[in-house]
Amino acid sequence: MGEIPAELAQHRATIDNIDAALIHMLAERFKCTQKVGMLKAELRMPAADPAREQRQVERLRSLAHEAGLDPVFAEKFLNFIVAEVIQHHEEIAAEA
Repeated sequence: MGEIPAELAQHRATIDNIDAALIHMLAERFKCTQKVGMLKAELRMPAADPAREQRQVERLRSLAHEAGLDPVFAEKFLNFIVAEVIQHHEEIAAEA
């Protein structure tokens, strides 16, 4: 393949920067959810909170709509993250 056009390279560099920011934000989110998991284990609370999860889905769908992002995609993305968080909380509770 030949030389990459400057405009394409610029868009790709922007995407790379956004991807890096997403990874750092997810890392911070998981640091916080780990603290929540430890507190829940200490208080003997369940790992999952379906009512909060539903409120979060509704909130993120609304934010996605306002931002011009497909709300269905946003919900799938959040569900993936929440499932991972719940798994971490269950592991923390099992170790407590």
